[in-house]
Amino acid sequence: MLESLRLASDDTEFFTPMPTGYEPGRTKYVVVFGTVMSGLGKGIFSSSLAKILQDKGATVTPVKLEGYLNLDSGTLNPYRHGEVFVLDDGMECDMDLGTYERMLNLDLSRLNFCTSGQILSSVLDKEREGRYLGRDVQMIPHVTGEVKLRLRELAVVAQADVVFVEIGGTVGDVENAYFIEAVREMSYEEGPENFCFVALTYVVEPQILGEQKSKPAQVSLKLLNAAGIHPYIIACRASAPVTKKVREKIALFANVPMDRVFSMHDCDSVYVVPEMLRGAGIDTAVTDLLRITNRIDAKAEEIARTTWNDYIARFRGAEHPVTIGIIGKYTTVRDSYASIIQALEHAGTHFGAKVAIEWVDSSDLTYANAARKLENIHGVIVPGGFGTRGVDGKIACIRHVRENNIPYLGICYGMQLAVIEYARHACDLTGAHSTELEPDCPHPVIDLLPEQKKLEGLGGNMRLGGYDVAITPGSITATLFDGAERVRLRFRHRYEVNPEYIETLEKAGLVFSCKSPEHPIMHALELPADQHPFFIATQAHPELASRPLRPQPMFLGLIRAAMQYSGVQISGGLECARPKGECSREQCDPVDSSHASS
Repeated sequence: MLESLRLASDDTEFFTPMPTGYEPGRTKYVVVFGTVMSGLGKGIFSSSLAKILQDKGATVTPVKLEGYLNLDSGTLNPYRHGEVFVLDDGMECDMDLGTYERMLNLDLSRLNFCTSGQILSSVLDKEREGRYLGRDVQMIPHVTGEVKLRLRELAVVAQADVVFVEIGGTVGDVENAYFIEAVREMSYEEGPENFCFVALTYVVEPQILGEQKSKPAQVSLKLLNAAGIHPYIIACRASAPVTKKVREKIALFANVPMDRVFSMHDCDSVYVVPEMLRGAGIDTAVTDLLRITNRIDAKAEEIARTTWNDYIARFRGAEHPVTIGIIGKYTTVRDSYASIIQALEHAGTHFGAKVAIEWVDSSDLTYANAARKLENIHGVIVPGGFGTRGVDGKIACIRHVRENNIPYLGICYGMQLAVIEYARHACDLTGAHSTELEPDCPHPVIDLLPEQKKLEGLGGNMRLGGYDVAITPGSITATLFDGAERVRLRFRHRYEVNPEYIETLEKAGLVFSCKSPEHPIMHALELPADQHPFFIATQAHPELASRPLRPQPMFLGLIRAAMQYSGVQISGGLECARPKGECSREQCDPVDSSHASS
């Protein structure tokens, strides 16, 4: 995007990059900081507040500012940083972007995710191009100026009434200092009525003391004040509701009125938080501060609120217990599978199922012990992954569920391993494997395609982001997507089903139900209904597109099949068991089939 730079010179030290089309004062900004420790749920708070403003009719968009020097999240270990969330445009980003997409029902882009690596690379590129007119390039004003430019560019592209800025990590982290300085400068430039600062803090409750303590929160909030940021709202994270006494202490030390010190304690679903914020009057406080009360549509808010609360009521009223086994090697870190967990909740809520997850470490799973380890499980997911550890256990699990009619959903790696298992035990291709794991295997049923091998040295052989896929008519997958001929799915992988083995696999009974419209690339497979009640695997990551009011169809199919496997009788197709007209979910509206292009 073109930009006009108000350059720092010998006559002025002001440096205020402005993108073309930006109108100061039109867009408001809500900035969320974390204190005490990371992982408190800044993304949940920020997206929840954004949602209730969106419900009021405001156009909102989020951005996550991350201090690490990586250009994206693609190489981050799930143990350290949770899952890698892939946007439709192929950006590999922080898992919080998934929270924003689900809460706001928006498809975000690379403009909504920014790292220090991106900022510094851009500044250095501009320096090489002579864009700073001979000035010595400094953290202030040039690097902070680049941050401000990114926020304003997002505001222009999104035509947003409110931009929600989440700063990763915590106040006091060295790598986040210039982000904090940038929003401080920007609030000065835009005016106080255009900025709302929110601090998310943590109230500790040591077990040995048996009471909540606010001192860590007080100290951290003083660090924020020292950086020139005075929060307008403080959200207090804790396992139990924060007491009035503790909130009074925090209000006193932070100089924030009591009615804006909010208890954000643990609850049964992240989707309850928007109503918690409404109940505390946080939405009114923000709209008053930002002076956007004239942009509120009360009727639209009431409809949106009713629809959302209906989802919460159905979630809490779910009565059919269903256990889904997730077979993986990152099972000790639940954030590694955050989107899958959420997608199961969405689909379970739709059918009134109370979904429990049983985590199964594939490292010690064998064909011999699979029956015992999976005996209380009604459905199985083998999620995405990589590497050799735990592969044999996953293949053994897939064989067990295929032979014993247990509902199965394979995701990405889970599809590749399903192909390997089927090739070995249904096609008698001894030694069938993936060349990623065993380059010299006798039957490379999973391999890089020839055109990918040409790009291997260039690092461009990964399929990333959203792609349109063609669905095989008459397949179970076609039924899941209401007969749609094409849908859009998100991907993150390199290896594909080897085209040389497709005919062999199909002759043995495997159905490839989703394919690339232009290339011999298989995107999903299934077993016919007369061979298995529900055995579907996809090279895509369907969990990335699931939303509370629009559950992803493949997860709906899994939950429905798992309920039937558990003994619950469900008649008809994927519709709810609720009376006609009472379900707010888009897919249940016979007129609206827009969900098919999720």
